[in-house]
Amino acid sequence: MQSSNLEYLGVSSINGPIIIVENVKNVGYDELVSVKTPTGKTRIGKVIQVSQKAVTIQVFEGTADLSPSQTRTRFLGHSLEVPVSTEMLGRIMNSYGEPIDGYPNFFTEEKRDINGYPLNPTARQYPKDFIQTGISAIDGLSSLVRGQKLPVFSSPGLSHNALAAQIVRQAQIRNANEPFNIVFIAMGLKHDDADFFRKGFEETGAIKNVAMFLNLADDPPVERIITPRAGLTLAEYLAYEQDSHVLVIMTDMTNYCEALREISSAMEEVPSRKGYPGYMYSDLASLYERAGRIVNKKGSITQMPILTMPNDDITHPIPDLTGYITEGQIVLSPSLEKQGIYPPINITTSLSRLMKDGIGPDNTREDHANLSSQLYSAYAQYSAVKSLVTIIGEEGLSARDKEYLRFGEHFERTFINQNRAENRTIEQTLDLAWVALLDLSEDELLAIKPEYIQKYLHKTKTEA
Repeated sequence: MQSSNLEYLGVSSINGPIIIVENVKNVGYDELVSVKTPTGKTRIGKVIQVSQKAVTIQVFEGTADLSPSQTRTRFLGHSLEVPVSTEMLGRIMNSYGEPIDGYPNFFTEEKRDINGYPLNPTARQYPKDFIQTGISAIDGLSSLVRGQKLPVFSSPGLSHNALAAQIVRQAQIRNANEPFNIVFIAMGLKHDDADFFRKGFEETGAIKNVAMFLNLADDPPVERIITPRAGLTLAEYLAYEQDSHVLVIMTDMTNYCEALREISSAMEEVPSRKGYPGYMYSDLASLYERAGRIVNKKGSITQMPILTMPNDDITHPIPDLTGYITEGQIVLSPSLEKQGIYPPINITTSLSRLMKDGIGPDNTREDHANLSSQLYSAYAQYSAVKSLVTIIGEEGLSARDKEYLRFGEHFERTFINQNRAENRTIEQTLDLAWVALLDLSEDELLAIKPEYIQKYLHKTKTEA
């Protein structure tokens, strides 16, 4: 991309974060633009639309104080770039990768395009290998696999921030000899939520292994579009050039999509479902598909996007489109939250489609697959019995139904529920699963091989 090196005086229109400049030549989509205000201050923007007559520019720091006649624009000939360095681990940065934690700038001149580089699909490797989060409801039933995209679907007011912080503190790979880092990307966070994450990471020492990109609710919405791309650019550098396994946590994708809708509205684009732009699917895919493993590269990128479903509606465009692109979902339950169960993970609607490739004798334990199948089956039966209780009362239940009722209540209290600082190994999680199954007769354990029942259940009974 080559810059015309010309400065243009005046813009034809200003609308929200969008300005339009007419009669511009030799510029390209996504090109960086220097926007000079009448007072001489410089802001940065990027080209988001090019036509024969005009160029549409998105101004990152907003268009306040810009004058249609006095604003000057210069096209810089390249896309937005952010610094990349291992020095960014342990630091807190803004949407542009600049430090905002009060410590010195990074000693690096290396910068990368925030859009990443095209990846040949044939160079991708299938995700595999288990990542331990220390949270039983995830590790035991919806296991996270290296290179996977596993979103968390929450609702406003639920404890998804506490869950995200706990995963950051506890996540690890089983092979301690391989480097493991976390890129934490926060979009549109309220100040108290930002302080919660910042203090939590610093007080526990987790920050030393985390690169945190922070965009606040009162920052320009346009910067929300940049933030995940900047974080993923660093993740790609750490994974594919520093041979690290990187877990990327992005919260809250709903704030990102709202910013996308606001910008689309300012451009007067024809809206799609619920006012979101028709290209939201491809835009989200451009972020989510930056996860994975690459042939001949030791590192990997695993993603856990977190989104709050408007009105707790899983069919809303944001969770709906996210579900199409990713490989499963962790769904949080308002009902469990009200019961005081943390994390309030809804077992029946959560799943990890790649779980089978990350568990078993070489990764977790031989009984893991059988155990998870049995727990899903038993918990579904418990949910049905619980619904029956509301109609006929507990006195009308059969002996078998009462078994499942006991199992479900015990399972929620001891397996799903855990302390916010409790870091369980996968072995502890699987052992807790066997303890929960003691409430059922062996005749009900149809999903588990007899040799595993003999080996693990009988041992659990003895220890109990």
